[in-house]
Amino acid sequence: MIGGELEETIARLSAEVAQLRAEADIRRLQARYMFLCDTPCPEAGVTTDEERISRIMDLYAEDAIWEGVGEYYRNQSGRHVGKAAIRAMFAEFWSKKDSGLILNVHYLTSEQIHVEGDLASGQWVHCQPWLFADGRSLLRSSRLNNLFRCIDGTWKIARTRTENVFVGQLATGWAEQVPATSVLMS
Repeated sequence: MIGGELEETIARLSAEVAQLRAEADIRRLQARYMFLCDTPCPEAGVTTDEERISRIMDLYAEDAIWEGVGEYYRNQSGRHVGKAAIRAMFAEFWSKKDSGLILNVHYLTSEQIHVEGDLASGQWVHCQPWLFADGRSLLRSSRLNNLFRCIDGTWKIARTRTENVFVGQLATGWAEQVPATSVLMS
């Protein structure tokens, strides 16, 4: 009986460790995505938007979906199916240099990750300050409801779904000494 109990304990602990590893991998994957979306991009070695987009696309499954839901994001971002369409969406966003965006940072909170084998879902609330060269600034908050798939032992984003919670104007001058680049880039 001791041998059977030991085997059951090892099997249970192995399953728990696999679950915790999957959650940690997904947490790092989502955080890396947000990190790469920050402006300026703090990723060392990223000097062009194309490099940034390529690193973001490495995080996605081939058949992934990126979609904004609800009136605000559906009208602003829409739905993009497949890596080529998602890449084009990011390229269009970062090509708008005239927007004067000098900083945006993604903060994730209220995390929930649910793993079932090689599939998982994750929900977060994210807040994101935006600062523009002309002094305007705003704070955005969204709910994220994302899907993930483990492909050949690596977790990939299968769906990014974002829904607006609010967008609010911030007082001019609330942020000072905004860096033009990240020191992490050197």
